[in-house]
Amino acid sequence: MEQTLYLVLLLIALCSVSECVQRQYHFINEGKNWTEAQRYCREQYADLATADNMNDTKDINNMKDMNELTKSMKDGGVWIGLQKTSVNKWQWSSGDPALYLNWGSGQPDGTDECGMMFNGQFHDLNCSATRNFICNNMSTGLVFVNQMMKWTDAQSYCRKNHIDLVSVRNQNENQQIQKFINDSHISNEVWIGLFRDSWQWSDQRNSSFRYWRSPQPDNYGGVENCTVVESYLKGQWNDIACSERFPFVCHEDKLILIKENLTWSEALRYCRQNHVDLVSVHSEQMQRRVMNVVKGASTAEVWLGLHNYCIMNMWLWLSGKNMYYQNWAPGNGMTPENCSLEKRKGAVQSGGDQRWVSRPETRKLNFICTNYE
Repeated sequence: MEQTLYLVLLLIALCSVSECVQRQYHFINEGKNWTEAQRYCREQYADLATADNMNDTKDINNMKDMNELTKSMKDGGVWIGLQKTSVNKWQWSSGDPALYLNWGSGQPDGTDECGMMFNGQFHDLNCSATRNFICNNMSTGLVFVNQMMKWTDAQSYCRKNHIDLVSVRNQNENQQIQKFINDSHISNEVWIGLFRDSWQWSDQRNSSFRYWRSPQPDNYGGVENCTVVESYLKGQWNDIACSERFPFVCHEDKLILIKENLTWSEALRYCRQNHVDLVSVHSEQMQRRVMNVVKGASTAEVWLGLHNYCIMNMWLWLSGKNMYYQNWAPGNGMTPENCSLEKRKGAVQSGGDQRWVSRPETRKLNFICTNYE
């Protein structure tokens, strides 16, 4: 028993030092227009680069070859996979998909492209209007900022000082934020992280993360439908004509949804034979990447590399990493499992809030493999 506990704790200690990144970027120092760059990336890797959050943006900006090239750049930039389309939709600044939209009566009522909360409901408003706002903070949770700012300035403030403008992804979060507003005696309308645009990633990923340089995108000349990273200007983005020729960044995805219905043990064997392992989810960022992948599943739940160690009644990742981050659905993962009845493994819901659930390992589900060593 003591030896087993020591082994479990040793695995957790060894694997909790750093987190693997889900996506690998490749800088291509060849001048191509956006369409040619897209074709190259799809043939050689997965697609033109997608950025889901600031960590992805930093990974792109910190690429050594790209940095050395762009130090001497005075204009232009490096292509990434964001392109303007004809579909204008509401999204969250954090990159979360806008699946829950609690509009007030008659809202949205015009062409305004930023969102605020008033009396617990969403309203559209011109982005140049000034309002107080609410940020997310990893340590303290919700943070009210009693400064009047335009939406983009509020977004920049939250990203610099906290995480981002707050997302309201479901009714429970809506109620929590409204309670926070009431308890804080906030009477004004407040900016939240809701906005709409017509930009779409080349790989069709549902990420709404944007990192525009103010006052971009401006669609100068009415032809700027593609996006470059301007590394010489803190790696922010600019819209530009797709016919221009620049170097570019491709990405290679490391999560693969397998639409075969296998037991957990069969899925584990498949991933280790054909890829590296079943995926482990150690953070909210990795959970969002799993959420993007799992939407294409043909089963209501999808196996993860999560298993219940019955002797200790502990849930562990196959990677051995700690479980400081947890995303269990209510009634799952927090109570002792009855190991005498059946062995339990962890899966993620492919719909709804996409939370984790405990299931018998003999159930046959789709699963997610990872290619990271």
